[in-house]
Amino acid sequence: MGLGDWLKRHLGDGSATETALPETLDIPLFPLGTVLFPGGVLGLKIFEARYLDMAAACLREDVPFGVCLIAEGKDTGTPAVPHPVGTLARLTRCDMEQPGILLASAQGGRRFRIVERRIEANGLQRARVELLAEPPPAAVPEALAGLAPLARRIAADLGEEKMPPPHDFADALWLGYRLAEAMPVQPLAKQKLLELDDPLSRLEILHTYLAQRGLVQ
Repeated sequence: MGLGDWLKRHLGDGSATETALPETLDIPLFPLGTVLFPGGVLGLKIFEARYLDMAAACLREDVPFGVCLIAEGKDTGTPAVPHPVGTLARLTRCDMEQPGILLASAQGGRRFRIVERRIEANGLQRARVELLAEPPPAAVPEALAGLAPLARRIAADLGEEKMPPPHDFADALWLGYRLAEAMPVQPLAKQKLLELDDPLSRLEILHTYLAQRGLVQ
């Protein structure tokens, strides 16, 4: 047996053990004082030239932008420093009822982590981002089943425009995102919920918070 055959036998040919490279994108960033969750809807009032240009380019080229919670700074003027984990967003509705002010809606897609960030001449930030993997659908554990009726009531109150279908109250990932975005908590707390990779951990935290306030059993 030659060295090549020996290595192949003991180490494999690389096809089974090779780790897939993470999917990356280069996108414009829109740092805001709020958190967008995958599948969520965000209303936007866009008036700065850099973001009007960004919106026009995203619509024209049918590409997403990234929504990140601001870590330092403000959402106008000098470019703010964003938290590293954000959510892809696509514009779904745009209206310009008065010149220079764009009223838009965006829907959340995949989560991402910023790998490299840069600021262009017009003040718009762009970043190379790594898309974060989401786990497959998982059933809501029986101990946390009380969260689903609450989410149904929230969905009915908000309506389909703010919580668009399809609704999947039995899926831990979807349920956690919808409850997290609806909770009346500080944006930083929502950011921490966004960053969690385990949907069951997210649901457990939400259940504890809501049970302490008598909103679920």
